[in-house]
Amino acid sequence: MDTEVVPMATARSVTMHDRRAADHADVQRRTLRLLMLAVVPAGIGVTGSFSSAALLGEDLTGAAALGTLAASCVTIGGALSTVPLAQRMARTGRRAGLVRGWSIGAAGSALAAVAAITGLYPLLLLGSLGVGVGQASGLAARFAAADLADDAGRARAIGLLVWASSLGAVLGPTVGLGAVGQAAEAAGLPALAGPNLLSAVVFVGAAGLVHRWLRPDPLEVLGALRPAAPTTGALQALKERISEAAGPVRAIAANPAARLAAGGMVVGQAVMTGVMTATPLHMRSGAHELQVVGFVISVHIIGMYVFAPVVGWAVDRIGPRAVLALGGVALFVGGEMASHTRAEDSMGVFVGLFLIGIGWSCGLVAGSTMLTAAFPPLERVGVQGAADLLMSGSGALASLSAGVIYQLSSYADLSHLAGLLALTITAAALVSIATSARRRQAV
Repeated sequence: MDTEVVPMATARSVTMHDRRAADHADVQRRTLRLLMLAVVPAGIGVTGSFSSAALLGEDLTGAAALGTLAASCVTIGGALSTVPLAQRMARTGRRAGLVRGWSIGAAGSALAAVAAITGLYPLLLLGSLGVGVGQASGLAARFAAADLADDAGRARAIGLLVWASSLGAVLGPTVGLGAVGQAAEAAGLPALAGPNLLSAVVFVGAAGLVHRWLRPDPLEVLGALRPAAPTTGALQALKERISEAAGPVRAIAANPAARLAAGGMVVGQAVMTGVMTATPLHMRSGAHELQVVGFVISVHIIGMYVFAPVVGWAVDRIGPRAVLALGGVALFVGGEMASHTRAEDSMGVFVGLFLIGIGWSCGLVAGSTMLTAAFPPLERVGVQGAADLLMSGSGALASLSAGVIYQLSSYADLSHLAGLLALTITAAALVSIATSARRRQAV
């Protein structure tokens, strides 16, 4: 009798497991489709405001360094918001976190537009910080796309979402600095108010899509939501939040794969942000029109996003470490090409920034895949937020440094230093590959 009951129980268990897997796969497909739709307007919002920030800051103050400071505030806002966003998502789900982040992005873009109209530079800094929160939300969306993906499909899911971001991210600078800027001038507004007004509208659209349609929440389906913390005093709550943020950073530091993954994301972000922050100022000093500057940034963004599915495929085929190594080479070559291009020319900047975008994509997709695979589901959200904090922080530091180096030295020196920095992740990835090979041979 027992010999009949056990197979029946086993079969029932297998059937329930298959049903859960099928449900997860169905929710994963719907979640990925929705997020791919939502990141299009969110991408327009981020790049539309970012591409105009340095130019607007320089116009308002007359100083290139203060112009790059305005652009740096976008990355600073992203760095400051990654951990709070991750903590909110861990407790309330991806939907609530994305809606809040993109809503703050809309408010920040609106403030930047007011700054352009009134000439109040501090409003531009505050608005750029808000846009950075919207940028951090877009980065967090890639992890939401991978929450329910299996191991074999995780890199492809991240790559597809990054690719979808390109549809909006490429349009932001081109349309914002082009047609929308011209429309703003026709309406009697400053041209650089146009991209920020556009960004405010599209951020609201992205938040509305997620608020209405991201149901069920992927973290709810995964069973990875944390219980709400008990109510405490404000000081105690702050201490608990700091402790909660420090734990994932320590977890990354203690895990070799996570260290390499985070390092690839950090270096790629630093190189990309540092060079891109100063590029509009470099080109305008060579008398290029705003539309040309916007087109260069769009080509750079094409490199960042459009080939992400190919990068995801490569991660699945040859492994994330090899892709990280190749990404470092692309960043180096791109930085060197940009460094050898005079302000009056553009081809080297076009190609260089395109290659930097490819290298950044390799670091983001390969690093995100490695990081997600290195931890169990209940730990992933916190670790992902910590990694994005490190990545955004490196971008903020690079952006601030870019303004100083550009002001005191030159765009050529800035791009050359960025290219050399990129080689560190190539070296680290190759050492990791060699170490893994020796371990396999020893076994």
